[in-house]
Amino acid sequence: MRPRVTPLGDAALLVEFEPAIDLRVNARVHAIAADLAARGLPGVRDIVPAYASCAVHFDPLRTDRDALGSAVEDAVVRSSTAGEAPLAASTIDIPVCYGGAFGPDLPAVSAHAACSEEEVVRLHAAHEYRVFMIGFLPGFPYLGTVDERIAVPRRDTPRAHVPAGSVAVAGRQTGIYPVDAPGGWHIIGRTPLRLFDPGCSPPARLAPGDAVRFVAIDEQTFHRSAAGPA
Repeated sequence: MRPRVTPLGDAALLVEFEPAIDLRVNARVHAIAADLAARGLPGVRDIVPAYASCAVHFDPLRTDRDALGSAVEDAVVRSSTAGEAPLAASTIDIPVCYGGAFGPDLPAVSAHAACSEEEVVRLHAAHEYRVFMIGFLPGFPYLGTVDERIAVPRRDTPRAHVPAGSVAVAGRQTGIYPVDAPGGWHIIGRTPLRLFDPGCSPPARLAPGDAVRFVAIDEQTFHRSAAGPA
C-alpha cells in the first residue's frame, strides 16, 4: 500500500499506488488529495485524484519543489489511517431506459453473462456504486464495481459516436457518457439526465465519492424526463 512519488514532467508530482479498483486504495488517494488541497500550498495549480493515483500540478516558477515534495510525502503517511471509504451519506438516483435503441449492447452483455436481458438489467440496477473518479471526458464518472457476471470486456471496435447519457459497462466498471463522444464500452441503456453542463457550478452532476444507484424507467418516462417540465 506504500505508493511511489515521482516527477510527472517538470510541473507535476505523481503519487501512484499499485493499479487497482479498490475502495481502500481509492480512499487513500482522496485522503491525499483532500489533505493537500486543505494546505493551500503556493503555486499548486490542480490536484487530480484517480483510481489509484493522484497528480499534483504546480507552477515551477512559484513553487518550492522541496517543500511540496515534503508536503506530499507527509500527506501519503497521514493517508494510511484513511481506511476503506464508506459510500456517501446520500445516494443519487440515475434513471435509465435499458435496451432497445438506448442500449444496443444489452444483447451482447446478456450473451456474455449467459442470462436474460432482464437479468442483466436487474444485476446492473441492484448495486449501489461509488464514483471512483471523473475522467476521460468532462464529467464522465467511473463507477464500481459491477456484478462480475456482467463484467464484459470492452468492445473490440470502439464506436465513433456514443450519444450523451449512454450508460455502459467495461469489466467491473460502469459509467455514463456525459457528452456525445467516441467510446468502446458496452452500451446497455441511456439516462435523460444531463451529466455535464458548463453553465452550472459545478459543471459536473457527479463527483468522486458520490454514491449512485441506477433506476430502470420505460421509454415514455425517458422522453417525458428529457423534455423537462411541461
